[in-house]
Amino acid sequence: MLDIAEELHRWVEQGRDFAVATVVAVGGSAPRQPGAALAVDTDGTVIGSVSGGCVEGAVYELCVQALEDGGTVLEHFGYNDDDAFAVGLTCGGVIDILVTPVRARDTARRAVLATALTGAARGEAAALARIVGGPADLMGRALVVRPDGSYEGGFGAHPELDRTVAGEAAAQLDAGRTGTLEIGEQGSRCGVPLTVLVESSVPPPRMIVFGAIDFASALVRMGKFLGHRVTVCDARPVFATAARFPEADEIVVEWPHRYLERTEVDSRTVLCVLTHDAKFDVPLLRLALRLPVAYVGAMGSRRTHLDRQARLREVGVTDLELARLRSPIGLDLGARTPEETALSIASEIVAHRRGGSGVSLTGAHTPIHHDPSSAPPRRIGSVA
Repeated sequence: MLDIAEELHRWVEQGRDFAVATVVAVGGSAPRQPGAALAVDTDGTVIGSVSGGCVEGAVYELCVQALEDGGTVLEHFGYNDDDAFAVGLTCGGVIDILVTPVRARDTARRAVLATALTGAARGEAAALARIVGGPADLMGRALVVRPDGSYEGGFGAHPELDRTVAGEAAAQLDAGRTGTLEIGEQGSRCGVPLTVLVESSVPPPRMIVFGAIDFASALVRMGKFLGHRVTVCDARPVFATAARFPEADEIVVEWPHRYLERTEVDSRTVLCVLTHDAKFDVPLLRLALRLPVAYVGAMGSRRTHLDRQARLREVGVTDLELARLRSPIGLDLGARTPEETALSIASEIVAHRRGGSGVSLTGAHTPIHHDPSSAPPRRIGSVA
């Protein structure tokens, strides 16, 4: 649901009643992952998606019905082999969708969801935990958890349940993950079993592009398209300008390694080194390859790459650290133009993040969707 937080936040501010359908579990080749949502207001306006089109019509009707009767329902959709035109996922996957009305009269539920939506719309970190499996009277109940572990709302079943879920949701938020967990109604293995969906909303991941060259401009646009907060850094003020990179969130004129030393990065940060100049690359990559970031790629020919490796070894970079370096940067698409090269780099970043092979899906026997969030629900107290 938090994936459409900005639009839903506006609906809440405008006082609209709406129903929201959220993917809570998937199996097989499902097109959307847990947390993906579709919402319908009383005028029939639709935002978001839960299946890329396969079951949107049926989900729309469920939302309309939920607005009329105020009921929360969990619906299962899958491919029907007997009738290819039946409502279902023709891609062969299965999804469970929770449909919840959010009306003005539902003051407690609306207040909790409004808090979560407001934070997510502002780019603040927050986790929304909702009961998606269990007794009918608990379905859809929610609490929102902040990074410091404090929370708002609750499930009303048992005080320990709220505390336990808040702690688990805080851990999910810290990792930026969305997924489900199973827990007893009393906050342990005791009581009626419940399934809780935890949606994490975290600030956009960073992409830092080093080297204000023509290829960087296309990569900035691609990074924004993929949802990154993009920074361009170059030591040359004549090239690092807002006029040349109007879509960048930030432009920094500084020696690359000095900027990287002082800026904040995390496990989702992507570093793209396009300078292919040893005086910039070597001190920058020496630092970058020792940071806990998601991706480090460097532009250059194979000859440049071999020379770069030798220079990095001379300054103490180990073979294990060098193994993290993606160079020459990007996948083999035969790219030539800046835009094609940006697509090549972006493709490698996505494949690296999702565990894709980068090969053509035609004739391949690999899964189409690689995502750890489709794993079975984790049980509280179990040993991973």
